[in-house]
Amino acid sequence: MKKSTIATALAVAASLLTGAAGAEEKTWTKITIATEGAFPPYNLTKPDGTLDGYEIELAHYLCAHMKVECTIVPQAFDGMIPALDAGKFDAIMAGMSATEKRKEAIDFSISYGSTGQAFATLKGSDLENLPLKGELFSLATNEAGARKAAEDLKPLLEGKTIGVQTASIAARFVDEYLKDAVAVREYKTTEQHDLDLVAGRVDLVMASMGYLMTAVEKPGNADMAIVGPRFQGGMLGAGSSVDLRKSDPELKALFDDAITAAKADGTIKRLSEKWFGFDLTPQ
Repeated sequence: MKKSTIATALAVAASLLTGAAGAEEKTWTKITIATEGAFPPYNLTKPDGTLDGYEIELAHYLCAHMKVECTIVPQAFDGMIPALDAGKFDAIMAGMSATEKRKEAIDFSISYGSTGQAFATLKGSDLENLPLKGELFSLATNEAGARKAAEDLKPLLEGKTIGVQTASIAARFVDEYLKDAVAVREYKTTEQHDLDLVAGRVDLVMASMGYLMTAVEKPGNADMAIVGPRFQGGMLGAGSSVDLRKSDPELKALFDDAITAAKADGTIKRLSEKWFGFDLTPQ
């Protein structure tokens, strides 16, 4: 009887020790961050193959603040979340918004900027004078107003083809608000739908306002024009955030602290004004 009691006590103690060890916080010294490298000015690939852009510079700041060694690697946008879950890398910085749908699968840091989603078409097209140009509609605080704005656009978009990036929030917006008015064509990268717009294979595209501001200035895109209203919030998310596995709360805490510091010391303001021409600092 005594032996049985002692054995049980030892088993319980071992179990408690194992549980305590498993509950220990993970210490991060090295982090691999994935980015697309094809979504300027958030991220881009220079002619020499190196990565650059707003998120690349910000990532270097965040890593320095967290005192960790970081490696930034390119990854196709539509495969990012599965690759994150598979452990191919530890975090994503690729202009990805923290939507409720994505939160079902992964975790997010606090936001490091938001520009909203907008449209672009060709100058001289019948969509160049799309109404509500420059007006911002929030799906979070005025969903009814945003839906009405989308409904007002439908008669003008009837029979048109819109280009969006696969797995993007623009694709979700079009599916939710415009799918019964337009034909949708999906692309692996935003640069690909720009090429088809210029070539006349789609009538308009929808993407991040920050991206489109850069896209219309690129060589070969002189005929592109940003048109119509802009949408943000709600299903479009709270803004671009670092994407993380739910099993890494310590890493989320590190990024949240570093982003808070970047907001406080003006780093986000400085870098966003450099790359976008305006301040993206989350309020």
